[in-house]
Amino acid sequence: MNGTALMVLVLAVGTYAFRLVGPALHGRVELPDRVRVLLSAGAVVLLVALLATGALTEGGEFAGWARPAGVAVGAVLAWRRAPFVVVVLGAAAATAVLRAAGVQ
Repeated sequence: MNGTALMVLVLAVGTYAFRLVGPALHGRVELPDRVRVLLSAGAVVLLVALLATGALTEGGEFAGWARPAGVAVGAVLAWRRAPFVVVVLGAAAATAVLRAAGVQ
């Protein structure tokens, strides 16, 4: 077994263990309200960081202005509670129009 296969196996076992812990500890562990608030805020921060790195970088460099503008259009549509398909198509259309206009 090579190193890559071993790492995939280790990650698979770890993922499965995490999935088992939730049902196994349900009702046995009580988290304080402050911890729940912090965990919720942490999840939002991680999602925003993932969005920012995906929207602003490509290959370790700035991705150009078209992609962040498309993400901003999608964010506004999502904030206005547009259907998911409209959000995705709106963001893609905004990015495509800007790239067609020569904005990178």
